[in-house]
Amino acid sequence: MRAPILEIALLHHALTLITTLATDDGSGEGEFHGPSLTEFFPPAIFFEGTPFEINRVILIRFLMTAVLIILFWVGTRRMKIIPGRGQSVLEFATGFVRTNIVEGNLGVKDGARFLPLITAMFFGVLAMNIAGIIPGLNLAGSSVIGFPLVLALVSYFTFIYAGIKKHGGGFFKASLFPSGVPKALYLIVTPIEFLSTFILRPVTLTLRLLMNMIAGHMLLVLCFSATAFFLALQPVGVFNFLSIGTLAFGFIFTIFEILVAVLQAYVFAFLTAAYIQLALVDEH
Repeated sequence: MRAPILEIALLHHALTLITTLATDDGSGEGEFHGPSLTEFFPPAIFFEGTPFEINRVILIRFLMTAVLIILFWVGTRRMKIIPGRGQSVLEFATGFVRTNIVEGNLGVKDGARFLPLITAMFFGVLAMNIAGIIPGLNLAGSSVIGFPLVLALVSYFTFIYAGIKKHGGGFFKASLFPSGVPKALYLIVTPIEFLSTFILRPVTLTLRLLMNMIAGHMLLVLCFSATAFFLALQPVGVFNFLSIGTLAFGFIFTIFEILVAVLQAYVFAFLTAAYIQLALVDEH
């Protein structure tokens, strides 16, 4: 029952991209216009030249945040002992995060403390990621560095806070000077621990999410721009039929992009929980 709905949505997504790409530049008829990084920096729509400048990416973030808030509000405002369809889906999704990500890393007691934050991270990243394949939006809210960087910093300061809260100043000592290591080796081990724990963690969290969303968008635009190019070729000939192949690849990569959107949300939330768990272990 769900397959026809998904196919219609993907077709709409494909046609939206193809139409946009085919009509993007009337003066360039017959030319191939591939994806460009400038797509991630669209012109300002409101408040141009001010610190509050709003462009298409920001509007997508506002929209997906509003959608997420509305979905949770509607799904939780009339909770029932015997849940309906919407409540069941919401309970399944939140239960997945609680069981597989939070409690799986932190246990029940510590997991309860950080469950709201990690749940918000998971669904926030998922919503921003999935915008990249929604017809009319066609761009992930996490494909520009601001959003991934802010979430990575939240994750970073949260695991440091958790470590200090439990171990005090000893958290930094245990992180940089692991027990059981000969003192002479601290000259090598301590810089490595500092780099891996306090520098690379936020950097890798940011870049992993950002690069996956950029690569996914560029790949989809490449497929659908090639489809538009082959369809626009005149006179009609054998090269027009190549659009069938590029369109098929576009559909395949769109489905793959959905999987990547979910996976990256899971990875971001899971690593945040894992970092917190490492900060809480008794050896600190």
